[in-house]
Amino acid sequence: MNEMMGSFDKIVLTAVIALPVLGAFALMFFPRGMKHDDGHGHPHYGSDKALKWSALILSLVTFVASLHLPAHFDYKVAGFQPKFDIDIAWITTPNIHYHLGVDGLSMWLVVMTTLLVPVSIISSWNSIHGRVKEFLVLMLFQEAAMIGVFLALDTFLFYVFWEATLIPMALLIGVYGHERRVYAAVKFFLYTMLASVFMLAAIIWLYLKTGSFDYLTIQAALLSSANPTFTSALSTAAPWLFLAFFIAFAVKVPLFPFHTWLPDAHVEAPTAGSILLAGVLLKMGTYGLLRFNVALFPEQARTHAPWIIALAIIGIIYGALVALVQPNLKKLIAYSSVSHLGFVVLGIFSFNAAGTDGAVYQMLNHGISTGALFMLAGMLYDRRHTYEIKEFGGLATPMPVYAMIFLLITLSSIGLPLMNGFVGEFLILSGAFQAKGLYGMLATTGVIWSAGYMLWLYQRTFFGNIRVEANRGLLDIDTRERVALLPLVALALIMGLASPYWMKAIDPSSKLINEAHTTIRPTSPVAVVK
Repeated sequence: MNEMMGSFDKIVLTAVIALPVLGAFALMFFPRGMKHDDGHGHPHYGSDKALKWSALILSLVTFVASLHLPAHFDYKVAGFQPKFDIDIAWITTPNIHYHLGVDGLSMWLVVMTTLLVPVSIISSWNSIHGRVKEFLVLMLFQEAAMIGVFLALDTFLFYVFWEATLIPMALLIGVYGHERRVYAAVKFFLYTMLASVFMLAAIIWLYLKTGSFDYLTIQAALLSSANPTFTSALSTAAPWLFLAFFIAFAVKVPLFPFHTWLPDAHVEAPTAGSILLAGVLLKMGTYGLLRFNVALFPEQARTHAPWIIALAIIGIIYGALVALVQPNLKKLIAYSSVSHLGFVVLGIFSFNAAGTDGAVYQMLNHGISTGALFMLAGMLYDRRHTYEIKEFGGLATPMPVYAMIFLLITLSSIGLPLMNGFVGEFLILSGAFQAKGLYGMLATTGVIWSAGYMLWLYQRTFFGNIRVEANRGLLDIDTRERVALLPLVALALIMGLASPYWMKAIDPSSKLINEAHTTIRPTSPVAVVK
């Protein structure tokens, strides 16, 4: 049995990437069936149900496979797990490897990704009426690319996966979105693609100087002073390398003032696109900041931290204030993401255990709570075909179960004690106060504004008299919708009560990164790479 588990350990990282890809190719060969009308003016195909069930089962199998990671994770190892490491030569010239690895920073992000994809498929079960096959294929390709970003330990492979996430998401927005979907898709694609060119330039420079695309090899070279020639070249190039990576990741976060693509993308995206965009794609940016900017360039991270923290705090306050005045439900949630991700960046650049732990945990919390908020918004849109808040009011009467679930997720989003958001925000603010009291005081105002816009949204949407006659006959959420929401609601509660279970993997890895900041440029790379 141990031998079987050991064998699966070596292939599980490849499996969670390959299963969605193989499933996507398989779906391409599914027959469409005869086209017919469902009686409500929506064209359907005879095999749509088979396509949906097949994609759902494939995504659930991938999720189950990803659970092997926390089940067999060695929590005593602070760095990348040797048992899961896979390193195969891919291209000889240049020296590119298929190198995957996982540590406490990436493991839970992978599991969250594999959870949100089946949840997204279930939530979109009845809302995608045309080109269903293409929609599901894009969802599975998107899943594989996102997981690859969190697992890649070859920087070139990382860049390939990073760019691969752009195409499916742009198509999901541009083909299946709302009225201004093409504009939003093009804006999303151009912003993120142009920003990632800077990252590619930095990766190529590092390859030319180190002779390797391997992340661990580059990290060892950057954090060691054994090669005087390289050290001299790095001293000149380091600020530019740091900036190149920062631009790519800051746009993806998105950090103020690089955030302008996000509201359009969210408002125009289909529900599944918004769930994955908020739940996973934005975390790619914060993960990149932590993995590359902070872990590879500790000196530069320290030097540039004040103005990055300033941008993060501006984002926290600005995002919250703009959310407070939004008339559109989806745009309000989008601006709340700008504010919440500002907290994550603040935690990362606090350079202490509390801040880093809180930042990683808040990445997970935001994926759960904001993913659920976008799902709830999509359910309301399916019934009323509008996101305008003024069109609602008094919905707690016809939709009591929906109102209760929305309230739980609202409390999760604003960080109520015993909910998941509280743990992440508390740790981040603790880290901010340790770094500088002013940082903590300014960031704390964001918590107040967050409660303001979310509770006001809830009051306007669910309380009072029903102002619009069409709302009187709205159906409460059905069994399918409850199945989609249940895992996220449960996690919002469990992660608030049992955070040490997640932290036992996160904390050792975050401490390992912070070691680079207590002993900058050690004499041996072994002090950083374990």
